[in-house]
Amino acid sequence: MENEVIEFDIGLGGGGGSEDGDGDDVLDEENVASCFAAVRSYSPQGDLDLEPYEGMEFESEEAAKAFYNSYARRVGFSTRVSSSRRSRKDGAIIQRSFVCAKEGFRNLNEKRTKDREIKRPRTITRVGCKAALSVKIQDSGKWVVSSFVKEHNHELVPPDQVHCLRSHRQISGPAKTLIDTLQAAGMGPRRIMSALIKEYGGISKVGFTEVDCRNYMRNNRQRSLEGDIQLLLDYLKQMHSQNPGFFYAVQGDEDQCTGNVFWADSKARANYSYFGDTVTFDTTYRSNRYRLPFAPFTGVNHHGQPVLFGCAFLINESEASFIWLFKTWFAAMTGQPPLSMTTDHDAVIRSALMQVFPETRHRFCKWHIFKKCQEKLSHVFLEHPNFEADFHKCVNLSESTEEFESCWLSLVDKYELRDHDWLQAIYLDRRQWVPVYLHDAFFAEMSITQRSDSMNSYFDGYVNASTNLNQFFKLYEKAVESRAEKEVKADYDTMNTFPVLKTPSPMEKQASEVYTRKLFMRFQEELVGTLTFMANKVEDDGLVTTYQVAKFGDDNRAYYVRFNVLEMKATCSCQMFQFSGLLCRHILAVFRVTNVLTLPSHYILKRWSRSAKSSVALEDRVSDVINYYLESHTVRYNILRHEAFKFVEEGAESVDSYAVAMAALEVALNKVARAAKHDGRISLVNGHCREYLTRNGVHANYNIEDEQRSLACPLSEDDMDAKIQELSYQLDCANRKCEIYRANLYSVLKDIEDHKQQLSIKVQNIKLSLKDGL
Repeated sequence: MENEVIEFDIGLGGGGGSEDGDGDDVLDEENVASCFAAVRSYSPQGDLDLEPYEGMEFESEEAAKAFYNSYARRVGFSTRVSSSRRSRKDGAIIQRSFVCAKEGFRNLNEKRTKDREIKRPRTITRVGCKAALSVKIQDSGKWVVSSFVKEHNHELVPPDQVHCLRSHRQISGPAKTLIDTLQAAGMGPRRIMSALIKEYGGISKVGFTEVDCRNYMRNNRQRSLEGDIQLLLDYLKQMHSQNPGFFYAVQGDEDQCTGNVFWADSKARANYSYFGDTVTFDTTYRSNRYRLPFAPFTGVNHHGQPVLFGCAFLINESEASFIWLFKTWFAAMTGQPPLSMTTDHDAVIRSALMQVFPETRHRFCKWHIFKKCQEKLSHVFLEHPNFEADFHKCVNLSESTEEFESCWLSLVDKYELRDHDWLQAIYLDRRQWVPVYLHDAFFAEMSITQRSDSMNSYFDGYVNASTNLNQFFKLYEKAVESRAEKEVKADYDTMNTFPVLKTPSPMEKQASEVYTRKLFMRFQEELVGTLTFMANKVEDDGLVTTYQVAKFGDDNRAYYVRFNVLEMKATCSCQMFQFSGLLCRHILAVFRVTNVLTLPSHYILKRWSRSAKSSVALEDRVSDVINYYLESHTVRYNILRHEAFKFVEEGAESVDSYAVAMAALEVALNKVARAAKHDGRISLVNGHCREYLTRNGVHANYNIEDEQRSLACPLSEDDMDAKIQELSYQLDCANRKCEIYRANLYSVLKDIEDHKQQLSIKVQNIKLSLKDGL
């Protein structure tokens, strides 16, 4: 057979690796069909059915390589370039060898690996196969086969698996055009691959895998962003020149930006000082369905609305880049690190977050995990209509870790999912997303079982799958302006409308005056809910009383409230206050039966109050102690009993102390009887004020004549103790007067702040009306 010159087109490889994130918007079937019609000529199976032989000629080295790879595809093995020989005259390559990918053996030289830990060792693929093709250049410029070894020492891959071999995973030009078209229409790699497989009759005929498709789309998006980055930087520079409070930072060289970009305006930085206790880092927009790698930092304001803390463009998604981003964001915000932070389910982000904020409680977004569940378990959803309800019940309604663990095991056994890799992965991370493991941390969510309104919603309705960078700036500003207007409207409603009270409780009236309208409505739900609950005392150690709280007729689902009457502090097994910052109906039910008529100040978080943005600290407000202690008969009874126990223990120590205690008790009983007879009114003796105060079991009775007599004669040890108690009482009276003065001052300052806020709202309304008029 005479030598033939073979001409061969070369395809481009798709590469390996992977990328998280996939968005699968539904694309109209007619549009998909038109996309395929535009590239109908694409066929990955156009190889010539020839076998190499010595003396075969090619126009170029690349043509020889492409031919051998085409032959390998038909036979069932992968190829790679092995060795070459260069000319001594000019250094040009004059001979090249192409071998089976299983040629040779892996280099296991210990010197290369002893100083570094290999976290993910690769599987061994080389087995010393001798199959190869060598070509060398002729004087004519053509390349001729100088040797060919056909035999392999391993099994060959069947035709339906050849597309998985590295050298055969190639995306042709027409296929790239098709992927670009479908990606621009909002389809993700999974749906694009499904469409290709359906069109060409199987994955083996497509010519590449979903991993290659993902990576091509990622790289394509990366290339398209390179031209847009300068546009972004110009916008940020302009904003900074207009407002010095506008902050932005670029990772690496600003002239050749290859890292992430972060920015925050002055309002975002101020918002963090008010509401930065819990933060969401939303990476929804970096998935393949979106054209922008955009990631906002958001939180929740005092109206329960989403509020912005800054934005980032994720050009580089390595762990080091995320560490830079978190550090830069926190430097721009100033203040304390957030108590909690919510992110997408991503190991790289979690690792970076734990390094920058080791004390911050990290949570994976439950809503994202539920959405991913619909993708990963789509076959289960189709086969078992009840699975979704069972899954939600297991995650959302479990009230203890033991209940969740039992429910989860029942769930995976019922639907035969014990060995499902993705379910196993999210189960191992359960402490970062299942609510029952997170109730002890603050996330500012007004409902434990529902998705927070703020999660991923700040830019909803503005940024979507078709948004490009040119459109983004206007939509970003529009979203920020819209959110500001909604906050002004909520401020106005809170200050100028009055909610309907549903009970005669002083606590409800107090809450309506302190909380914003949205938060009061949520508190009112809990307060009204107490009417269906019973609170029964089950344990009392003298300091802390434990109550069992349950609905009428439903003792099987009970909650336990521990109430310290001296400190006026209560904790509930549901942990709603720790999670949301609002008291639950179970604690409020205990307050009802113990006659606690108003909310203690430490249960009114400033971040939920009308004065959340006020310079007057709500926590510094000092209310009269009587409001908390003396308003309740039960509280008075418990305090006296607690002090009496100490009196009895000390008095019973010896016969002498017993006699003294009995005598003191008789005197005390007479004084209490007189006080009760006068209904607690203050009496005057010799023109001086006399009060009776139970303090550490002793009643202080003080006037100026007593002090003069004590100065005229030496004091015994008992008299010294009494004197110290009297002086302590004086100090206590002075402190209480100071508290009253401070409370009055706070009231004045609060009135000033309310007036200031009302003026601010009026100014905003005037601006909006002028804007509408223009």
